[in-house]
Amino acid sequence: MNATHHRIAVNIGGGYIPGLGAVIAGVIRAASELGWKVVGICDGFDGLLFPERYATGGLIQLTPAILDSSLDEIAASLGSNPRTDPFRVQTANSDNQIEEQDRSDELLARIGEHGIDVVISLVGSQALSVVFRLHRKGLKTVCIPKSVENDLAVTQLSFGFNSALSFAVEMLESARVAARSARKIGIVEVPGEHAGWLALQAGIAVCADAVLLPEIPYYLGSIAAKLKAKLAAGKPYGLVVVAEGARSAVSSDAGPEHPLKRSLSPLAGDEQGRFAINGAGRVAQSVALELQRLTDCETYPLVLGQWIKGGPLTAIDRQLGLSYGAAGVRAIEEGRTGVMVAFEPPEIKFVPLQEAINKIRTVPVDSLFVEAARSLGIALGE
Repeated sequence: MNATHHRIAVNIGGGYIPGLGAVIAGVIRAASELGWKVVGICDGFDGLLFPERYATGGLIQLTPAILDSSLDEIAASLGSNPRTDPFRVQTANSDNQIEEQDRSDELLARIGEHGIDVVISLVGSQALSVVFRLHRKGLKTVCIPKSVENDLAVTQLSFGFNSALSFAVEMLESARVAARSARKIGIVEVPGEHAGWLALQAGIAVCADAVLLPEIPYYLGSIAAKLKAKLAAGKPYGLVVVAEGARSAVSSDAGPEHPLKRSLSPLAGDEQGRFAINGAGRVAQSVALELQRLTDCETYPLVLGQWIKGGPLTAIDRQLGLSYGAAGVRAIEEGRTGVMVAFEPPEIKFVPLQEAINKIRTVPVDSLFVEAARSLGIALGE
């Protein structure tokens, strides 16, 4: 046994995606082979900052016996809904006013008190920045990339993306059947605020009429022309896939501004108002209204949003999750911390966290997937 690291903690930051238990199972199995112990921190770092909220005291023993449970149960036992940034913990002061406190030093002290040597964190891009700041203050950590948008720059494939992609394809096929039956144009919005991988690959898989990406500002006039040609050919339906972060190349594509909107405060409009906190649905609504005006064909917007995370775990993600978890333990065994596990086919590598933060893996406009879409006749709004 390597006595340098004998107790590992696992936590999840950034929300739920299918199959998180596969990564945790990979950690448990690999650590067990080395004779190491594994514990889980509930809800990100909340289990250590607020142990009184949990019947287990905020930590869960993750022994090989737990592997007899389903993978979903393993992840659910930890929770994936951290409510607290340890650098900005909201508390009430003596005047009953809410103020923010930096409790990161307290968190690091509690990690030490529990005899935790290294924390393996399953994180997306936002949670990664928190872990990196903790690492700079002394936390020994290894990060596992998870994202349904596949937007983490240091890896070719984030855990969870393949499962989300497969489920998105199933839902888009259902949307196509509904559109054909109703003689309408379906406008389906999928996650992808900064990167259009999910929209592009799912759109290719179902041969959508058009796909709109954050990387390629769109002109709805060109999309409308393609749809009108299809309608004229006797096919009175269509399917347009839009990424949440898709943007119009011209302001007119956003549609005419209602007089009432102009009379209200700047935060009262759709984009800055009801979509200010959660932007899901804004693009689908805008594109649907404008395409209906341009084509004279009824449209209906659909927003997959969080539903995209509700599909089953694919075989690819099951293998990737187990491999990522085992690789996290291997990094610790080799004395590597402050790194992210990255899948660079055919190898799994370890990338320093400073190379991973604040970077987005976007779709290159000349990528093979973009060229494939064009070859298939899928309009990209150019």
